[in-house]
Amino acid sequence: MRRSYQSRKLERHSRKPAELLLVPMIDIFTVLVTFLLMTAVFSRTVILQLNLPAQNTTFKEPPPGLQLEVMVRKDLLQVADRNSGPLATIPNTAKGYDYDALTEYLKRVKAKFPEKTDASVLLESETPYDTVVQVMDHVRVFEVSQGMNTVQAELFPDISLGDAPAAGPPAPAAGAPP
Repeated sequence: MRRSYQSRKLERHSRKPAELLLVPMIDIFTVLVTFLLMTAVFSRTVILQLNLPAQNTTFKEPPPGLQLEVMVRKDLLQVADRNSGPLATIPNTAKGYDYDALTEYLKRVKAKFPEKTDASVLLESETPYDTVVQVMDHVRVFEVSQGMNTVQAELFPDISLGDAPAAGPPAPAAGAPP
């Protein structure tokens, strides 16, 4: 038997409100978070650890051996030993700094001092950031072709940054290593 419109209306208003069920909502959010984490693209960020000098450094006698420095000047790159002075000068090419010549010279230095892992990159004021990154990359590693693959080999991965001293007399051209 059909009820009248009035009785159905009264019945609807007299009902208790339904309870809010949170379990299905939590399930949906769990699935959503899992899906987002699985499909997210995480970019790989490379961070280099730099050894910056402490504020109150006292002078210590350096141990005997090579103290490698790469100085970035406006018109050239200069490889030097802190103890003995400039070792090689790599003038700029028409395209800018000659990073390939720097890498070749540093490979010869690494062959002579294979246990050496640290180097200082000394910069003149107002050196562009891209130049700093390029020099640091070429001092850290070099690329070697192995068959169809290209791998990176280590040169001097422990890099310190500093200010370049005032320009002095020209050094010998990039020839034989120290």
